[in-house]
Amino acid sequence: MADVLVVAEAAEGKLKKTTHSAVTFARQASAALGGTYSILVIGDGIDGAVAEAASLGAAKVLVAQDSALESYVAERYAPTVAAVAQGFAVVVGTASAFGKDLLPRVAARLQAGYAGDISELIAVGSKLAYKRPMFAGNAYGVADVTTPIQVVSVRQSAFAPAEPQGGASPVETVPVSAPSAAAERLEFVSFDQVKSERPELTEAKVVVSGGRALKERFNEVLDPLADLLGAAVGASRAACDAGYAASDLQVGQTGKVVAPALYFAIGISGAIQHLAGMKGSKVIVAVNKDGDAPIFQVADYGLVADLFATVPELIKQIQAARA
Repeated sequence: MADVLVVAEAAEGKLKKTTHSAVTFARQASAALGGTYSILVIGDGIDGAVAEAASLGAAKVLVAQDSALESYVAERYAPTVAAVAQGFAVVVGTASAFGKDLLPRVAARLQAGYAGDISELIAVGSKLAYKRPMFAGNAYGVADVTTPIQVVSVRQSAFAPAEPQGGASPVETVPVSAPSAAAERLEFVSFDQVKSERPELTEAKVVVSGGRALKERFNEVLDPLADLLGAAVGASRAACDAGYAASDLQVGQTGKVVAPALYFAIGISGAIQHLAGMKGSKVIVAVNKDGDAPIFQVADYGLVADLFATVPELIKQIQAARA
């Protein structure tokens, strides 16, 4: 019997939705190992995040809270996470910017094997292996980690977010480890976050994305549709590189990976780098004047048409249906 530790990601005192995907993995892995899973919430001012974590069915919620952890710095977080991870068979987080930064450092401290950005858990009896995408999702590899402790980051779009299970897990406070020597040489300056009234791109249920074909009319065309649907706005790399959209909106292999219930690809051809970031979406709607565009190969609904005429008409039809 072996247990799994989920490293939760918290922001502004709340649990980020990315953590729910890691909990889904933990449920699968702990069932295969015949053990349980616990959730570690680390930071400062995290009472809200702890309460939410306690509703997710964990054997216990471990809390490492200290004013020194108010602002995330990997060198300050890693010693505590590594110390808490002792005794667990698998340590897991989501392959977000937080997870990609923190978990390799934790693995190094534990001298543990690391499987990053996995899309599937393969369990054969009590033995675990991890499937992960390669070459922008055009090929897959299977990682077999043989160290006593295994560290894993999961792709959020590949694991459905865990739902609360009712009740409340017991909460236990764990000590905060002394920062590493490297941390003493670091100073947290600021965290510059783009604020928007729209949902966060990686957590939105609906995403409206546009490509370079929109040119300077990017926001003029997409914003009304996104506002109507309560959606986040995304963009292809080509649109970002051309300056039509902000870089933080980029969806794709070198941008953000999303898996909303509904994804609109407006004027996006569908290069493999973009598909790698959105093909896990539940329903994909594509509008492009090029009938041979690769996006139509993954789209559930496709329309070969002029987007500048189609999107305004779509908005009118949605408004009429809601009237």
